[in-house]
Amino acid sequence: MKIVGLTGGIGSGKTTVAKFFSELGIPVYIADIEARNLSNSSESIRQKMVALLGENAYSNGTLNRKFVAERIFSDPLLLNSVNSIIHPEVDKHFKNWVSRQKGVYVIKEAAILFENGGHKKCDLVILVTAPKDIRIARVKARDKTAASEIEKRMDNQWSDEKKEKLADIILPNITLEITRRKVHQIHTKLLGHFQNP
Repeated sequence: MKIVGLTGGIGSGKTTVAKFFSELGIPVYIADIEARNLSNSSESIRQKMVALLGENAYSNGTLNRKFVAERIFSDPLLLNSVNSIIHPEVDKHFKNWVSRQKGVYVIKEAAILFENGGHKKCDLVILVTAPKDIRIARVKARDKTAASEIEKRMDNQWSDEKKEKLADIILPNITLEITRRKVHQIHTKLLGHFQNP
């Protein structure tokens, strides 16, 4: 089973691209959603998060995402500590998930695939890009977040220029229909590439 990493900065539209692959019958693993689920269901993650960030890290038994985001996105050391708690658990969960999938390849969608070295465990990586102003507008519309907060998150991710040097395929995502067409083309290429190496 081949693993195709799918990544891109906040607001690039990687989740939309993942959905297009899913529509083609490709199994898709959304690392951020699984990380959130594991943060709520894993007792070991909960204990470590509370030890690191205090009791306010959880509210009514679920991860207090607003509180955690406010703490970690202005403190790179804290962000790294949180990632080192959650990412090993997500890795284990992903391996288990892959073992149950069928087909030629799966998609692993992850926001910080390059930043945490996850790209090294992929057979190929697709990078979704979009101009910064479009990305900010998308996130503002989606999360009702101030531009300054969005830029803070962007500052914690690598620039597209840095990611492009490591990506195998770069997919600009500005117009949905064009992006959908490109996903079809990439899918056909990947099937050929993986089935006839």
